[in-house]
Amino acid sequence: MIEPNRRTILGGLAAAAAAPFGSLHAQPADAISFLAIGDWGRRGEPHQRGVANEMSRLAAQIDARFTLALGDNFYNAGVQSADDPLWRESFEEVYTAPSLQHRWYALLGNHDYKGNPQAQIDYSRKSSRWTMPGRYYVIPGASIGAPNADLFMIDTSPLVSGYRNEPVATAEHRVHDQNADAQFGWLEKTLSQSKADWKLVFGHHPIFSGGQHGDSPDLIANLLPILQRHAVQAYVCGHDHDMQHIQKFGMHFVATGCGSTVRPVNRVDGTRFAMSQSGLSLWRLGPERLDFAFYDWGASKLYEASILRDGGEVQATTPKSKRVDIDD
Repeated sequence: MIEPNRRTILGGLAAAAAAPFGSLHAQPADAISFLAIGDWGRRGEPHQRGVANEMSRLAAQIDARFTLALGDNFYNAGVQSADDPLWRESFEEVYTAPSLQHRWYALLGNHDYKGNPQAQIDYSRKSSRWTMPGRYYVIPGASIGAPNADLFMIDTSPLVSGYRNEPVATAEHRVHDQNADAQFGWLEKTLSQSKADWKLVFGHHPIFSGGQHGDSPDLIANLLPILQRHAVQAYVCGHDHDMQHIQKFGMHFVATGCGSTVRPVNRVDGTRFAMSQSGLSLWRLGPERLDFAFYDWGASKLYEASILRDGGEVQATTPKSKRVDIDD
């Protein structure tokens, strides 16, 4: 059983069930809120439309500024062009609520690399909300109403050696024209130039995970040291179809890859919370604290946590009815 540590706030659980961020501290008026989902685009099935409905409710409640789409945006093999019918079937006709007509900042997942990755960049020119200016990029805090924060969107598939080593002629993932070293160099330089108090990095593949795919040795070896050198507080991803919060090495690792389907998840070193449930994560970023919460597609809050700016402290609550046993 995943239990909160001694610093967990045990009170206020009734309030937690009633409000998106009910049981933690009140945030200042200048905090911004947003949503994040990964692994979602399946023509509305099996739980994609249910998650979309919950997203619309929560987005309206928290006045979400934007949504982060963390890869595997279109199953099973990405899109072929900016005119692919999947844009309508898996995106435009699913996330129809007025509260979701804000910017969607997107990055690529491994399934997107089975199609035409460039098409997802090209769609940015057609859509008023789909936003992918490149395969990796920065969302400056000033552009989203959070001048004390920078959000870094990275492209993890080319960083995975298993994909790069596929024979070009029969490759399932089209990563061979991407330069991993160039991306690492870009991230190192861009993080070093950032003056923001909050540096948050978003990718598709997990660094650490108790899900089906498990840890990513390539990212542990090559990405994690960069994040640590530049005091990144949190790395948020998808790929494993579950909800996870892992705290280790002075950082927080959050998986929110359950936008339509789920798989089993296990407890690993540093696990604070883990659950196999279709849903989403919502986020609230203020000057001193980053709050996030997991909600399932049935409108139940499963977990929420508050990360302080130094990254080394977390307070969390899990409603008793939602605490679950997971295999070791």
